[in-house]
Amino acid sequence: MQPSGKWICDLSTRCKLSGDRVPMKKFYQQVTIVGQIIKVDTQQGCFSIRLLSEDVVQAWPGPETSYQVLANLDNLNRDRVASPAPNAGESTIAYNLRKYVRPDLMACVQGIVTINGDVQHLDARTVTLMHSTPGQVGWEETHWWISQVTTMCNQWLDTTFGNKRTFTTDDLMEFYRTNLNIVGEATADPIQECATLSRFLYGLSSAYLLTGLDRFYSAAKATAYYLCDTFRSPSHDQTYCFWKFGRRGKPFNEDITPSQNPDDRETYALYEQIYALAGLTQFYRISQDRRIRDFIQRTIAGFQDFYHDVFRPGDTCFTGKGGYFSHLDPITMRPDTAALGQNRMKKNWNSIGDHIPAYLINLLLAIDPLPEHNENWAALRLTCWQILDECVDNILTHFPERSGATRNADLTLNLSNITNDYVRERFHADWTPDVEWSWQKNRAICGHNLKIAWNLTRCGHYYSYRSSVLEKQNYHAEATKYADRARDCYEYAAFLGGKMAQVGVDRARGGIFDAVERNPLNGMPTEFVWGCTKDFWQQEQAILAYLILHSINGNPQFLELARYCNAFWNLFFLDRDNHRIRFRTSESGSPIIEGTYGNEAGHAIAGYHAFELSYLAHVYTRCYVDKRGDGDDSFVIYFKPNYTDKVTSINVLPDFMRADEVEIVRVKINGMEIEGLRHDQFQIALADYAPDSTVAVELRPLRKSAQTKAQIEGKRPSDLTFRSNAQAV
Repeated sequence: MQPSGKWICDLSTRCKLSGDRVPMKKFYQQVTIVGQIIKVDTQQGCFSIRLLSEDVVQAWPGPETSYQVLANLDNLNRDRVASPAPNAGESTIAYNLRKYVRPDLMACVQGIVTINGDVQHLDARTVTLMHSTPGQVGWEETHWWISQVTTMCNQWLDTTFGNKRTFTTDDLMEFYRTNLNIVGEATADPIQECATLSRFLYGLSSAYLLTGLDRFYSAAKATAYYLCDTFRSPSHDQTYCFWKFGRRGKPFNEDITPSQNPDDRETYALYEQIYALAGLTQFYRISQDRRIRDFIQRTIAGFQDFYHDVFRPGDTCFTGKGGYFSHLDPITMRPDTAALGQNRMKKNWNSIGDHIPAYLINLLLAIDPLPEHNENWAALRLTCWQILDECVDNILTHFPERSGATRNADLTLNLSNITNDYVRERFHADWTPDVEWSWQKNRAICGHNLKIAWNLTRCGHYYSYRSSVLEKQNYHAEATKYADRARDCYEYAAFLGGKMAQVGVDRARGGIFDAVERNPLNGMPTEFVWGCTKDFWQQEQAILAYLILHSINGNPQFLELARYCNAFWNLFFLDRDNHRIRFRTSESGSPIIEGTYGNEAGHAIAGYHAFELSYLAHVYTRCYVDKRGDGDDSFVIYFKPNYTDKVTSINVLPDFMRADEVEIVRVKINGMEIEGLRHDQFQIALADYAPDSTVAVELRPLRKSAQTKAQIEGKRPSDLTFRSNAQAV
């Protein structure tokens, strides 16, 4: 077998005089590729690996090539590859190939490509297997994500609070800082940002949901109470609750009310108000704490009465075209004040779409079905339904760039006239696109497109569930309406997932890119705005999007995409030396630490996305990914209802899911199993229980994806043709 005559890319140049292509000579470059091993040749000392693009590359290991099995954040050696008996006269290269490199193994190859005229050659220097066993990957094992979130959470708490095992609000006041430098120490800016602290609370709460560890719950409870006591800014009559941007100084005696983020300076930015609820709502799921719910409800009232664009007699500012304005002037509390500058009378992805993952889904999980204890839950649930329905409708109607109507004659979603691969992200008050705003202009963020795909699929599951409930109650017209909503969510989510597979996913290495031009001018499928870098939060969106898209009808291409994005995350975003997550890498996975990108914590990284990924990747993998052999699919999530609020029931569904998708195996309170539970009843009635009781709920999937497949069967096929037609090289 000779070295391949082609490589992933053609690095030849054109002669200025003749126009002929002139191959480069003596060109060397370090490269990373991820793919499936398809052929091994121990005699020639090489192997072939097929990439996501379907290109096939030959790799040539040497005597110093290292082989390893992917490690988790705990950095334990997971190499369980059996050592075969050596053959007489066998070289080290041949033996290692025979031991480690086998067909149907997913692997990452890092090495050096040499281009010398017509010959291109890849010397493999590190080969990382995704598992010791062909056909398997590490992150789909039972404890992978539990281990990852436990390691991350303990690191955050150790870095912030030292060796404390229990926490009070005074600990938050003394020790918490938004900004931590590359070695985990406080920076010169001693600020505590509200939205960032709430993201931290989200991470702590998610870690508790997944592990049930009391240290995580203690930290979450102290953080929730500190957040409410320190950063809330109620209206004079207590009807509304807004949230300060942060506090600065020693001992944090300087309140900062408007945003200090450069894009939102001196405004009440809606996305920051939304994210103030993210941690509180996730903690509320666990605790049903009445005080926390009150602050959530008053904050939502502020969204509805100050940001929501509904017709208001005598006020020409509000157009009545729906959606939410992105910014308010903190003095006038209006979106039309000239002082808002570029943010005056604007709507954007964050002000519309972020309601859904930040608080709506988790709040509805907590209050639908309505809790048994005496509260005015019905009004809050109705408001959440209305916000969810409107946000979904706005995404489906305004975010795609179209040449015609949103709906077809049969009132189904019209995908045939979408003219751009990416969503629009910024709008004027009347929904006309804003393509001049600051740095974004007419540019797309790949992660936002996949975040929409992920959350529309979640909403599709919820609408499918509601349709099933209404059908059983003989509300046939309402049931049909929600079934149609579910279908529309699924179709556009799958459309976006397919498009991002073509233009946003790195098909040589896995992972998702960052900022790109919506209308490339370079003649290529993708044109990068700055660099071809990858950010941690966008990898989360890609992994969760493709995992849950796979649940719609079992499309194996979406599962393959999820695995390639998962591979890149677990290969390159895990800082195993420091037990934390990197913010940004190069296209090949090298960590980028210039400026603030090396910081352990900051405005945009606070134990949110990575913890959310661990929680939901665990749930989605258990529920939606079939295991080979006798794999155990069950999983456990934990709750700790507030005893003093006399909670009499708690909702335990792990995420928006369709009817008959999961069932309860058993429920234990402080280790004692509750008898007589219905396996399809996800509201657990709580008898008298002791203070600080832990409710452990074990669930398992039922795998009824055929129901959803039937819902969208016969409709226009989503664009899933993301594979290339490249010849094997």
